[in-house]
Amino acid sequence: MKTTVKDVMTTPVVSVGKDAPFKEMAAALRENRVSAFPVLDEGKVIGVVSEADLLTKEALDGGYDGMPGMITGLLRHKEQAKARGITAGDLMTSPAATITPDETVESAARLMRKNKVKRLPVVDADGRLAGIISRADVLAVFDRSDTEICAEITGDVILGQFLVDPNAITVTVKDGVVTLAGVPESQGVGQAIVDQVRHIPGVVAVRDRLRYPSPASGLGVLTNYPVD
Repeated sequence: MKTTVKDVMTTPVVSVGKDAPFKEMAAALRENRVSAFPVLDEGKVIGVVSEADLLTKEALDGGYDGMPGMITGLLRHKEQAKARGITAGDLMTSPAATITPDETVESAARLMRKNKVKRLPVVDADGRLAGIISRADVLAVFDRSDTEICAEITGDVILGQFLVDPNAITVTVKDGVVTLAGVPESQGVGQAIVDQVRHIPGVVAVRDRLRYPSPASGLGVLTNYPVD
C-alpha cells in the first residue's frame, strides 16, 4: 500500500496572511522554529515565505547606494523587488508549489526535487491549506522495519496482486534493500513484480535475482541479472 501525503503531513500549520508585516513574520519563524510558512488569502494558499526571502530584505535593507555596481547588477530583479517589500505578499514566492492530501509521498518527493524546495503546502480541492509536508516527512517512510516490508511484498504484492505462490519467490530484506529470487511463471510477471516492489514505501533498492523461464523450453534458466 502506497503511503499518501495525508499519512505523513504535519498539522496544524503555521501560516500568515498576505498583509502580515516583516516583523511579525520574523517573530513567527523564530518562535515556531520553522524555516518557511504558507501565505494565505481567505484561507487559500497564494505563496510561501521562507527565511531566505526575509534575509534578502535584511541584507539589502540599507538600499543600493553604498553597494558596488557589480554586486547590484548581479542581483536579480525579483530579489530587488523583495528587498523593497514590507509584507508577506511582497516577499513571498508565488505561485507556491503545492500538493493534495491523496497524492503519494513519492509524488511529493519528485515535486520537491523539481522545484528545489524543502517543503510543500498541502491543499484541498479548493486550494485551502490542509497541512504541510517536509523532506523529513518524506524520509519517514524509510523507518519501516525489514519484517514489515517483507510481509507486504509477500502478502500484498506476490500473492495479493499477482496471485503467485509465495513459495515460488524468495524475498529477503536487509536495511530496506530487497532481494528477489526464485522462478516466476514468466519474464513479464517477474519484471512486473520487481517494478511493483520498487514503489513500496521503505524500499531502498531492489536486487532482481529471479531465474526467468526460457521462452523456448519453459524451464527456469539463470539469465543475466538486470541492473539493480
